[in-house]
Amino acid sequence: MKKPEQMALIMSIVERGSGGKLVKLYKKNQVFTHIRFEGQGTATSEILDILGLGGSEKDILLSVTTRTAARVLLERLDDELRGAAPGRGIAFAMPLTAVSNLMAAYIGLKTKLDSEGSGTMDNQQKTSMILVTVNQGYTDAVMDTARKAGARGGTIIRGRWAGDESFAESYGITTLQEEKELIFIVVPAELRNSIMDAVTKSHGLRTEAGAMVSSVAVEQLVHLS
Repeated sequence: MKKPEQMALIMSIVERGSGGKLVKLYKKNQVFTHIRFEGQGTATSEILDILGLGGSEKDILLSVTTRTAARVLLERLDDELRGAAPGRGIAFAMPLTAVSNLMAAYIGLKTKLDSEGSGTMDNQQKTSMILVTVNQGYTDAVMDTARKAGARGGTIIRGRWAGDESFAESYGITTLQEEKELIFIVVPAELRNSIMDAVTKSHGLRTEAGAMVSSVAVEQLVHLS
């Protein structure tokens, strides 16, 4: 029996209103399974104007596919599909260790790409995505610290704490608010530790910001334009 191919998660961050068109572009390129939600960029309006990036409101697209399909799509976006994306932003792939059997079977049947050479995706981890979960209202302070450590910007979505309350009680954390903001910061791998350390030192769980910091390796990244 043929071993199922490893899956990947593509995260795409584009200008608000471009997510639906990006889904159509991805479907034409053998990537079919998506979740779309809205976020907010952290760059100032002056920086956005200089870079020509438009407004700070973002569409975020999470796409599950095979590693081969992810690699081929991102290579095409960086080559013959350059300029075909409906809005400016970035797209990058991260490996998934497992997905449900049903989803893997569906994606495998839908994707009509040769899986040979699927291991050629860049594994040198030149880029990382830092995820910071912080109490609502402290995002600007966290981003100021991250920028001083080398970050250029991030994307924010809002959420709520749904964990066990005993977690906070056990570690003497008094600022674990329900309302949370999640900050996604994509950075060169060599800056990851210094940024994470700076944010944790200034805004960690025992501070009013209550930041929880983690990171995920990025295998491929392209700029959409």
